[in-house]
Amino acid sequence: MTKSTKILSDEHKNILKIADALEKECDAIKQGKLIDKDFFIKAIYFIRNYADRFHHAKEEDILFKELCKGDEQGKMHCSPVEQMLYEHDIGRNFVKKTEEGVKENDKRKSVENAIDYVRLIREHIYKEDNILYPMADEVLDKKTQQNMLKKFEKEEKAKEKDKKKCLAIIKEFEKRK
Repeated sequence: MTKSTKILSDEHKNILKIADALEKECDAIKQGKLIDKDFFIKAIYFIRNYADRFHHAKEEDILFKELCKGDEQGKMHCSPVEQMLYEHDIGRNFVKKTEEGVKENDKRKSVENAIDYVRLIREHIYKEDNILYPMADEVLDKKTQQNMLKKFEKEEKAKEKDKKKCLAIIKEFEKRK
């Protein structure tokens, strides 16, 4: 793995921690627990700010754009970028519906959409880590990779405050175990 795809893959590990916490909370709700609105508010905040605005921004605005340039597209035997973008949108919809369910105090709607998000994000991350990122590493030259890293660093600095808040949510959720 190159440094840029390793950064993205490492971020996936944090996203999966939230997916695990969401699944555990949904299982408890299925067993009769009331909706913990504070938990869901924090989980949704994490997904929107870390997974979407921080991580997906790097993919969509940097990596995917590089992969969709003419020369790189011709080097790949197929391009999974369109499917990954589609899945990002599906995930956003599941999060929106989860949030609606929480606000409406609708257990079924909250749990179903949160679990759908968890399933989607796990499969999505598997595809990126095992298919898309290795393809990117194959076709993107060193100069492009270095340019991507500079752009990643810029994103890191711009979203540092939100990233810290999101990492604190992970720590809080891990203590709940």
